[in-house]
Amino acid sequence: MMNRKRIMFVFGTRPEAIKMAPVILEVEKHPDILQGIIVSTGQHREMLNQVNRIFDIRPDYDLSIMEQSQTLLRITVKTIQGLEGILLREKPDMLLVQGDTTTAFAAGLCAFYNKIPVGHVEAGLRTGDRTRPYPEEINRRLISVAADQHYAPTKRSKDNLLKEAVPEPSIYLTGNTVIDALLKVSQRDFNLKRHGLNLDYNKKIVLVTTHRRESFGGPMKGICSAVGRLAKKYEKEIQVVLPAHKNPMVRDVVNEMLGNISNVEIIEPLDYEPFVHLMKASYIILTDSGGVQEEAPSLGKPVLVLREKTERPEAIEAGTVKLIGVDEEAIFSEAEKLILDQNEYNKMKRSVNPYGDGKAAIRIIQSILYFFGFTDKKAKEFNSL
Repeated sequence: MMNRKRIMFVFGTRPEAIKMAPVILEVEKHPDILQGIIVSTGQHREMLNQVNRIFDIRPDYDLSIMEQSQTLLRITVKTIQGLEGILLREKPDMLLVQGDTTTAFAAGLCAFYNKIPVGHVEAGLRTGDRTRPYPEEINRRLISVAADQHYAPTKRSKDNLLKEAVPEPSIYLTGNTVIDALLKVSQRDFNLKRHGLNLDYNKKIVLVTTHRRESFGGPMKGICSAVGRLAKKYEKEIQVVLPAHKNPMVRDVVNEMLGNISNVEIIEPLDYEPFVHLMKASYIILTDSGGVQEEAPSLGKPVLVLREKTERPEAIEAGTVKLIGVDEEAIFSEAEKLILDQNEYNKMKRSVNPYGDGKAAIRIIQSILYFFGFTDKKAKEFNSL
């Protein structure tokens, strides 16, 4: 036990918790040499609690930074202020952050200030546009500067890091942990009706999610207008299900524009487990979510991405995802094509996933063991498409 290394996990949103959960569970398989310390910032309180219940994760610390209409600056400041005392008390040997949230950036910066090695799960994603997605693109670039270990999900993300002069020995091609989580949850028996979702299985289910800051205002209205037109024109053929994000910039527009359409079901945000099974039940998915772009290909679901740029181009190249932007006409026409044209649908309905094989967490822990000298074997790289 004397040589046991303390690994601190810091996360604050549901996607971070989902993608970090397999790594936390993998650490628990090595109790003689690794100890996990879990810190939740509570950036997205309700969504985060859902994931903690699903994976039976119990944070050791909760910073409870959530405020009504909180700004990015307040998230950054409160995370650093709350985390610094915990770092001084616990003295972790490594701090892990995931992805590109403001929580992840602030935690990585705080660890760097305290000379604690930083491991970055899902490193190297880039769009090349500093404002899209906002603020995620800058967050992940800044984390890469502070990180000591970079766990890249795909070869493209590894290449992005190499182009930025990140030392190759510090980069590990692991696959994405979201696929580890997805495969674990999707294989469970689950009844959506028991969880209040009354889907009409005689219709094609169109799942819609939208929440990105760059879509607030006009783009959000364009998305909702396209979805409304689609629902009205194909009232007998489709059922639209839209889990409405808690942010009033999203919810107010969604309710105003789609709330009175009979075959549009506006629901509360779902726990991760029912959401995975809702994806399984869907015919097509319209989303601006990064995680859904990664998950849906494993379920054989065509995805139309409601963004102008994506840092996840691999599934686009594989043909299971299409980037269509936020223009109303483009959204309407591309969704209509998949509803009407079976050949077009079949082209995208392929269970091909370039993002992972369910073993990313194992590779990450192997990389950590190698970093600390517990093994002389580097993790075998994920065979990314």
